Amino acid sequence: MKVVNLKQAILQAWKERWSDYQWAINMKKFFPKGATWDILNLAEALLEQAMIGPSPNPLILSYLKYAISSQMVSYSSVLTAISKFDDFSRELCVQALLDIMDMFCDRLSCHGKAEECIGLCRALLSALHWLLRCTAASAERLREGLEAGNPATGEKQLAMCLQRLEKTLSSTKNRALLHIAKLEEASSWTAIEHSLLKLGEILANLSNPQLRSQAEQCGTLIRSIPTMLSVHSEQLHKTGFPTVHAVVLLEGTMNLTGEMQPLVEQLMMVKRMQHIPTPLFVLEIWKACFVGLIESPEGTEELKWTAFTFLKIPQVLVKLKKYSHGDKDFTEDVNCAFEFLLKLTPLLDKADQRYNCDCTDFLLQECGKQGLLSEASVNNLVAKRAADRKHVPQLKSSENANIQPNPGLILRAEPTVTNILKTMDADHSKSPEGLLGVLGHMLSGKSLDLLLAAAAATGKLKSFARKFINLNEFTTHGSGESTKAASVRALLFDISFLMLCHVAQTYGSEVILSESSTGAEVPFFETWMQTCMPEEGKILNPDHPCFRPDSTKVESLVALLNNSSEMKLVQMKWHEACLSISAAILEILNAWENGVLAFESIQKITDNIKGKVCSLAVCAVAWLVAHVRMLGLDEREKSLQMIRQLAGPLYSENTLQFYNERVVIMSSILEHMCADVLQQTATQIKFPSTGVDTMPYWNLLPPKRPIKEVLTDIFAKVLEKGWVDSRSIHIFDTLLHMGGVYWFCNNLIKELLKETRKEHTLRAVELLYSIFCLDMQQVTLVLLGHILPGLLTDSSKWHSLMDPPGTALAKLAVWCALSSYSSHKGQASSRQKKRHREDIEDYISLFPLDDMQPSKLMRLLSSNEEDANILSSPTDRSMSSSLSASQLHTVNMRDPLNRVLANLFLLISSILGSRTAGPHTQFVQWFMEECVDCLEQGSRGSILQFMPFTTVSELVKVSTMSSPKVVLAITDLSLPLGRQVAAKAIAAL
Repeated sequence: MKVVNLKQAILQAWKERWSDYQWAINMKKFFPKGATWDILNLAEALLEQAMIGPSPNPLILSYLKYAISSQMVSYSSVLTAISKFDDFSRELCVQALLDIMDMFCDRLSCHGKAEECIGLCRALLSALHWLLRCTAASAERLREGLEAGNPATGEKQLAMCLQRLEKTLSSTKNRALLHIAKLEEASSWTAIEHSLLKLGEILANLSNPQLRSQAEQCGTLIRSIPTMLSVHSEQLHKTGFPTVHAVVLLEGTMNLTGEMQPLVEQLMMVKRMQHIPTPLFVLEIWKACFVGLIESPEGTEELKWTAFTFLKIPQVLVKLKKYSHGDKDFTEDVNCAFEFLLKLTPLLDKADQRYNCDCTDFLLQECGKQGLLSEASVNNLVAKRAADRKHVPQLKSSENANIQPNPGLILRAEPTVTNILKTMDADHSKSPEGLLGVLGHMLSGKSLDLLLAAAAATGKLKSFARKFINLNEFTTHGSGESTKAASVRALLFDISFLMLCHVAQTYGSEVILSESSTGAEVPFFETWMQTCMPEEGKILNPDHPCFRPDSTKVESLVALLNNSSEMKLVQMKWHEACLSISAAILEILNAWENGVLAFESIQKITDNIKGKVCSLAVCAVAWLVAHVRMLGLDEREKSLQMIRQLAGPLYSENTLQFYNERVVIMSSILEHMCADVLQQTATQIKFPSTGVDTMPYWNLLPPKRPIKEVLTDIFAKVLEKGWVDSRSIHIFDTLLHMGGVYWFCNNLIKELLKETRKEHTLRAVELLYSIFCLDMQQVTLVLLGHILPGLLTDSSKWHSLMDPPGTALAKLAVWCALSSYSSHKGQASSRQKKRHREDIEDYISLFPLDDMQPSKLMRLLSSNEEDANILSSPTDRSMSSSLSASQLHTVNMRDPLNRVLANLFLLISSILGSRTAGPHTQFVQWFMEECVDCLEQGSRGSILQFMPFTTVSELVKVSTMSSPKVVLAITDLSLPLGRQVAAKAIAAL
């Protein structure tokens, strides 16, 4: 007997009353292999026949149940068939469909191709929509029944619908499949949201509290589906966060001029990675600021910290406020942070004592101005602190009474900076005397450092420097001028030159350099600074052409210095004098060496050089420093003596205005310039003292000790203390310069792997991350590109990856990778630009991602594995096995960080797929868990985009990673292929 179609076969089975298994056997005879039952739409055909009458046909339903149980039909085809039924008035039919759903709605699975798994997601979405419509219809009937006085009508069916809804949605796996379906079909999700609103309106009037709360719970579960990945628990068992502390200290100590946005993003990254609650996060920022205020060395550093705390950090918090979910919440969090801060009485008292004022009061007023606290909160907190301060023994000593507190000075200096910038914009030729008055006022006492610190903290230092460069350029020429005008011009030249040198030494020469525009003439000061000014790490050649100007100018300058009783000012071209002085000094030195000039003549010449304008002395010493480096031990005496002569002030009546103020700045500049050379030649030169250490963080390393010992010692101290102080930061920075990135990173990682106590390793990770912030990009390249692959591919080192140090290293690696990846699109900070950058080519040869040669990493791997094929090079395996989301997003693979990440994930993929398991496999699992834990969900450009899609199915086999949420977190759901991979992995769980 030949059956023409499915419908006839079902009808025949019904007529002849076949049992379910008999039906299945006969069906397989009628329809030979080839077409699957889903392609023939068996589930839909059975339901269509079963639902013809007012009540369902039990025999045909039994066929459907048998087909489901024996997996003749897929879950998705059954769900799709059910969702097409829309006559909700046939109560018995609806109940039968709900019973069928009950068979499998909490244990959906699919082991077919990726397309079939995506089909299951879509079918589940349709079924959810159907269930919502069905629930709404039952609730509507119940409402009508209640009005007609017959409550039993719809209650049973409504309870059944809600039960199925709850059962379907309470499974995380189902919610994950719905999450994928929502991204596949946005319009269907909108329909679900509408149905949910409608259902809410109907159920609002429902008197049965149990049904109403059940419905609300289902609604909450549905609404949580789009955001099911962004829920993170915050750390509530900790109160101290050394990473935040160290990042703030590092920024305040080394990068006051840095832009705010990178700092804000870095702080947010730490907050996210460590799940820090906002009040404790803000508290930690304030704690770091107060520690910085207390421990900063006297002088410029102290002013820098004051500006950082009172001007920059409130602005940083204003930017952080934009990241929070509501203004009101954030102000409450800031208020809460201050409440905690006020409990740290000894910390606040110590700061108040040092600065001779109520620091908290200044800070609260500033936060109030910036809208970070309400007026009521400010008043309340100020009153609390004032009450506390009554119990502090006050230092009423005479020397303290007339000290003006720095916080107040800094806050007043900020508007002054703006006014000075306006003054500097005016035409200099109109009233040079007025301008000189303003500049002279700036030089007195600590005004200059106050103004510079305020400008640096508010991001105005670059424009400040620009204005002084323009002024300096304006004063290089003078034509047809009187003696008075000539002396004003000389002073303007000198003050602007000294200020610029001081800024370059205090805040880094990057602040001075203009954005290089082609064709424009480079100002004199920029040229001089780049070619002639000694800086840390910059070696100058004393025979460089920049020190050898036109010989006639040199001769006339030598004659002028040697013959006249004092420097002439009228029509003097100061920039030419500054450029010629180096060659002039060489001539004079040679004459002295050969006995042509006596020491008295040399004294007269040096007095002439420093007598009117101090800049000439600065230029002369700059060359002498370069010259001394090149001389033998017995040849240095006269050059060093000349530096001594130039460093002291001239005691004479005949100096120009503001001479003492200029000398103070000059000696600080010379001290910085000579520091290295004096240390190397073991010479001492007494610079006029200002009573303050001008170079507090210089020469911190103990002599005659191997730097590795210094590194392990300082790290042990920091670990014991639990936080990094600014002195340690400077020592780490010096060691990083000296040893290089690989040496620095490798030795610190060795220290981490020695730790065996869990709490110690966690603390070590928090501290190491903050130490690595000294140059995060380079450290990350070394850590992920050299150190981790070395540990993972060498079986003799696997034991060091055991828990707890292994877990800690995985955490550290993920934190570094995330930080570098999120910030490497931005610019390196000025602090990091000074250091030698690794050559990009090194990374391209180490990690080739093309078809030409297997990567060194993969060759290493294949030698450790019996089955070399799976591991040789990425290209020997099928393309699909190394295909990752980053390739579909066409990420630039010439970028070293991208290459290193891509190779690390290939290595991870091969470890998961290899036959040998060990601590390295466990390490990979911890690494992936940390990635999932830290990721900002829904961010397309995360580091996981470099993971090959095939890794997902390998990871799911690891017990702790086999959860739907993990799969959603590690795949790029913005790509159709990513959604297919996720659906396939989740459907198979």
